Amino acid sequence: MSPEKTAIQTAYFSIFGNLGLALIKGIAGFFGNSYALIADAIESTTDVFSSLLVLFGLKYARRPADENHPYGHGKIEPLITFLVVAFLVTSATIIAYESIQNIQTPHKAPKSWTLLVLAGIIIWKEASFRIVMKRSKETNSSSLKADAWHHRSDAITSVMAFIGISIALLLGEGYETADDWAALFASAFILYNSYLIFRPALGEIMDEHLYDDLLEEIREEATQVPGILGTEKCFIRKAGMKYHVDLHAIVDGSISVKEGHELSHRLKDHLRRELPSLGHVLIHIEPEG
Repeated sequence: MSPEKTAIQTAYFSIFGNLGLALIKGIAGFFGNSYALIADAIESTTDVFSSLLVLFGLKYARRPADENHPYGHGKIEPLITFLVVAFLVTSATIIAYESIQNIQTPHKAPKSWTLLVLAGIIIWKEASFRIVMKRSKETNSSSLKADAWHHRSDAITSVMAFIGISIALLLGEGYETADDWAALFASAFILYNSYLIFRPALGEIMDEHLYDDLLEEIREEATQVPGILGTEKCFIRKAGMKYHVDLHAIVDGSISVKEGHELSHRLKDHLRRELPSLGHVLIHIEPEG
């Protein structure tokens, strides 16, 4: 299966998973007197919309290169990541506001059975994080990585809710708001994760060099082509799931222009064959010495 299809299937997995959890959390929070679970349901609802954005971005990024977009449409991925981060920040703000309101409003302690619901949610969300993060690495998708961190943030929020409800149940009267404080703490953690997701996406938009390992692979593979004596400059930029490369290759200075031209094509074909994640490869021939 191609990386693009894998990424799209993963986005559907996130959408349906978040939709189901939002319903479970909302119902359990309402009947179980848990404001932390209700806050959790709000976050899962925003996760559904953010996953829909990721799906849109992945499908749009599959469009082939055209006259106006010679490098393809992959740059939409980090733009979608920015929108996903905006959803995260929005959900964290809503959770923080609701938590503060609930701390100031007397209410009953959560029901004990809500802990069982939370335990199942934590296991599911952590498993979802690992699945989506693995797929994001396999496909080089920044928006899938952001979606994975949505799952991890949800798991952390649920862990905080579990701790808060446990405190409220164990310590009894006077500690009914413990799960609200837990939700408030979780909102701060979500904001921190938002920055961790935003920073690499910004680097991708700005064509920041973040690909030392790939650069070394390119240099190593280039010297496997007969006639390539070494490499000089190598610039890499990422667009969607592909890496576009500008490479200066060193050759014997006595060969003809035609031979150099043919050699550059052999090098380009070799790199794209051995490193499938590469998109456009531009070779500049440099004479030895």
